[in-house]
Amino acid sequence: MAFCGRVAIIERCSRFKKRRLFTILLSVSRISLLSKGDRTIDQMIQSARSGKKNILEGSKAGTTSKETEIKLTNVARASLEELLDDYTDYLRARDLKMWDKDSKEARYVRNLARKTPQTYEHYRDFVETRPPEVVANIALCLIHQTNYLIDQQLRRLEKDFIEQGGLRERMTRVRLEQRMKKKRNREAIAQ
Repeated sequence: MAFCGRVAIIERCSRFKKRRLFTILLSVSRISLLSKGDRTIDQMIQSARSGKKNILEGSKAGTTSKETEIKLTNVARASLEELLDDYTDYLRARDLKMWDKDSKEARYVRNLARKTPQTYEHYRDFVETRPPEVVANIALCLIHQTNYLIDQQLRRLEKDFIEQGGLRERMTRVRLEQRMKKKRNREAIAQ
């Protein structure tokens, strides 16, 4: 946070690139780029890109506006929900198997998503050598993981906003504290 005296006014940009959320989202984005050709796939690519870019933009905007950060994080969440639905439709339309969340394959992907540092390299061999059914299921697992992390982030952002307020409130608080401090100093000098 940027400090005016001892009071924080402008918060530092969160380290979004190092967060699991963003790094898993990068993998989702790369996986979505592997298939090209029809309009649905183009929309899937845009949804993945939108999710990633809105997290990035929201995190940066959060230094001065929690409201904007919350809105953009919600837009990212909505984009990923659309992408989740598209991957589900992709599997259903082709009568391909959708992994149960507790299947050994889904658990394996969830464990991969827990590795640190999180990179696309954890998934590369799977998504570049497996059939579309497996790739789509990997994407579904990662999107579910990302949505879970975004939901946690939104709860934290809401809590921070409730406890700390927005930029204007913090600036007003600092200004009022400075006025009170000056008033006490004048009163002390006058005595």
